[in-house]
Amino acid sequence: MEGVPELIGAAAVAIWVYLVLFRGGFWRLPEPPLPDRPVPRRAVVAVVPARDEAECIGRAIGSLLDQDHPGRLHVVLVDDHSRDGTAALARAAAERRGARARLAVCHGRPLPPGWTGKLWAMHQGIEAARALAPDWLLLTDADIAHQPSNLAELVAHAERGGWDLVSLMVRLNCRSFWERLLIPAFVFFFFKIYPPRWVADPARHTSAAAGGCMLIRPSALDQIGGIGAIRGEIIDDCALARRVKAVGGAVWLGSSAATRSLREYRRWQPIWQMIARTAFAQLGYSPMLLAGALVALALAYLSPPLLLLSSDPAARLLGATAWLAMAAAFLPILRAYDGPRITALLLPLITLFYGAATVASAVAFWRGHGGRWKGRFQAAGQRPKPG
Repeated sequence: MEGVPELIGAAAVAIWVYLVLFRGGFWRLPEPPLPDRPVPRRAVVAVVPARDEAECIGRAIGSLLDQDHPGRLHVVLVDDHSRDGTAALARAAAERRGARARLAVCHGRPLPPGWTGKLWAMHQGIEAARALAPDWLLLTDADIAHQPSNLAELVAHAERGGWDLVSLMVRLNCRSFWERLLIPAFVFFFFKIYPPRWVADPARHTSAAAGGCMLIRPSALDQIGGIGAIRGEIIDDCALARRVKAVGGAVWLGSSAATRSLREYRRWQPIWQMIARTAFAQLGYSPMLLAGALVALALAYLSPPLLLLSSDPAARLLGATAWLAMAAAFLPILRAYDGPRITALLLPLITLFYGAATVASAVAFWRGHGGRWKGRFQAAGQRPKPG
């Protein structure tokens, strides 16, 4: 086994040289769209699917109705069989702003086979939105608080750049201990898989969107066959971007520090569940890709600190080099999220958490419980198995 530690160390260093220098600069958070005045007076309908979102829905709907947008803006809320008064709280938020006429509430129809719950709700919302003849559709989640200029800036950016789909990775909550430890890594891994510079490049196949805040031209949605074209997808935002880009549409992905997710993760379990719901779907439900991903994670993230235990000086040097490169790449996102800088050195341990959640995602799928979300099992049309 002599020389093996050096080979592993050299491979780890090579991986990080590639990631830092040749992976589209993913480690730098993409710039948000810049304000552009005058903002085009475009008609926008925001579609908000919601299922038991009483905790957040008032603030989310209020932030949409408070947008500083010069064009027409209506909001369509699709209440997906909520049992916590979600629809009533949304109406109350509109009433407080004297904007009840700009909010339409649709009560979701029964979920048909082959659809995920969120996409079925979005489909119904888009159907209702069409009657208002929008120039743009804003597809957004029920737990997003939009800063007042967000919509105007997105519309201006999309019109100026000729984009068909623009989306923002909104700022995720990062206040509790577990959020500060684990959430910046989630953003880091997302942009590593989908470098925004590559997403915007029409010559590359890489495509992605962030589902919390997506602005899309209705004509682009028509060109792919509507939301029904991705009806069974769990990672629906990236599937939508992939379809749009595949037919020649222009896709842009950015980030925002001011438009925020309202969802809180006070413990590690909800973060684990968030990853486990979709991680195996990201790998195409392939055991081979799962094995390959785990090997790659071990080589890139776990081997560098372990090589410091080697008796081989060259292996230790290579391990330290890879670990420092990893930490340096993580620092910009940590700074953006006001995370403790020491967390950069903990990325190997954090990766172990994400790797274990990915394995849990595969196990849940094999047991027939894939894609669990609010009482539904949505992976590949699965339904709960008895017992």
